[in-house]
Amino acid sequence: MIIFGALYRLYSRSSTFGDHEFFDNKDFPWVETVEADWRKVRAELDALLPYAADLPNFQDISKDQIGLTQDDGWKTFFFYAYGIKAAANCRRCPETAKLLKKMPGMKTAFFSILAPGKHLPPHHGAYKGVLRLHLGVLVPEPAEMCAIRVGSQTRHWQEGQVMIFDDTFEHEAWNRTDGLRAILFVDIMRPMRFPANLLNAAATWVIALSPFVLGSFGSYLRWEKRFEAVVNEGAAAH
Repeated sequence: MIIFGALYRLYSRSSTFGDHEFFDNKDFPWVETVEADWRKVRAELDALLPYAADLPNFQDISKDQIGLTQDDGWKTFFFYAYGIKAAANCRRCPETAKLLKKMPGMKTAFFSILAPGKHLPPHHGAYKGVLRLHLGVLVPEPAEMCAIRVGSQTRHWQEGQVMIFDDTFEHEAWNRTDGLRAILFVDIMRPMRFPANLLNAAATWVIALSPFVLGSFGSYLRWEKRFEAVVNEGAAAH
């Protein structure tokens, strides 16, 4: 814990755009490209939603999420996990995969789908070397009933709009509507000055090779195969 504390203090001091709960999109000029292409992402999400019940729950992939969710209210569709590619999913959603390549430092990416009434209780992210990006893809009405709190700030998702924040601040999310909420959930490398940027790159590489990440991704690949079978069976029936 002492080592992590020192590392996080270094990251905070070295962060190119400061140490905030939320970040200004203007500091990330490529965000405009992401927002401009969001409807392509929505079209690919819409093709998946008929099979939403067959998507894995987050806790089925990553056991450490059990403290946050234990029901079927948080579904996932992964594209990358710490740089490891879910190839079949990227092929199924080529426009989304193409858009992810336009995000510098993208490490983890997936569709995050919250069921009606779902609440993710307050928690902290595990690693300060990344920033979290949310692109609103499907936001039910009333939009003000579907939100995320990071630290002292609460913001509402909006379709086609990006928010970037530091998930090591306490945060929680809720969907108090009657519809599904879906976002493109992405972790990008935190922009940092030398030498912290090199240290962060090395630490991220080590994390990607850890038994935790590799084990979770292995679980996901098994789910991916099952999902492919379900979709193919549905296509054959038609």
